[in-house]
Amino acid sequence: MADTPRVILSGFADEAANQKTAVQQFAAFAALGLQYYSIRFVDIGSGIKNVMQLTTSEIQKVRHLQDEYGLNVSSIGSPIGKVKLLDVDDGTKNEYVPFEKYLGREVKKVCELAHAFETKLIRGFSFYHPKGSDPREHLSQAVDHLGHIAEECHRSDLTFGLEIEANLVGQTGQILGEIYRQVNHPAMELIFDAANVIVQGYSPAELFEQYEAMKPGLGWLHIKDYRNPRRDGKGGHVDEDTMANFVPADRGYSGHEAVLRDFRQILPSLEKKLRRRGVPGVFLDLEPHVKGGGQFGGFSGPDGMGVALRGLCRVLDYVDIDYHLRDFDDIKAARGF
Repeated sequence: MADTPRVILSGFADEAANQKTAVQQFAAFAALGLQYYSIRFVDIGSGIKNVMQLTTSEIQKVRHLQDEYGLNVSSIGSPIGKVKLLDVDDGTKNEYVPFEKYLGREVKKVCELAHAFETKLIRGFSFYHPKGSDPREHLSQAVDHLGHIAEECHRSDLTFGLEIEANLVGQTGQILGEIYRQVNHPAMELIFDAANVIVQGYSPAELFEQYEAMKPGLGWLHIKDYRNPRRDGKGGHVDEDTMANFVPADRGYSGHEAVLRDFRQILPSLEKKLRRRGVPGVFLDLEPHVKGGGQFGGFSGPDGMGVALRGLCRVLDYVDIDYHLRDFDDIKAARGF
């Protein structure tokens, strides 16, 4: 139907590749019918590298290969914001970088990458507060840092997406919603990820409350789910190396049906807002982790990514959200038929 809201399906392509080579990633995504991907880790012939480590020649090679497979980058899946706010020993291995240095080096680099890959979106995070402390005690400093990052992205005509995740200042929807309100910058949006809430021990009802708290600032969604979460209380530090119960969106505890049914109502206005910033539409970014996940990434394999994509499509069909996958007409058009 013409009035059915539509999303653009994407995913973290490195999850679909057994050795994370660019060819494996792009072949899997093309076979699944996807035309967009988020770039995070890739092997272009010199070992597996985070996108932030790619050289100019490696970027050119990736661009050439993705063109061969008819793919475009939806977002830079950067680790921006996954460093310590304070230079204190809290028993974690998280790195501390003085913020001015971080802004001038890493944030500038990720903006350059976004332009090189012709995407308007950068995924990032809300900084690590000292383990064991209350994240709200560090809200002011996180807001200050994120405001500077948003402004740097804005100057480059880019949008910074702030993802909800355990162990960071923005570990709950309520805190992220407050960060969004205080930063109050047109270049910053929020990214909801249901599994990243469930792994902290919250119930589906509490998850939906966190989604609602983020809704005014939502820019796009990451799609993964989880079963059998921790039972030792809600919030607090999560041992990310022990998380092993990720499942597709139609199998877990998160209630993606309820979230996506509500999300459907804001899709038309959200799409208009994103298009004004040069984004082609509203992305749902698959990050399934069905064969394992941790602090800086996850793995699904080509088979797991296929299962996760079909699970998401079943939910989208059920809640009446339209989406595009390649068909024979697309192949003919690409070949000039």
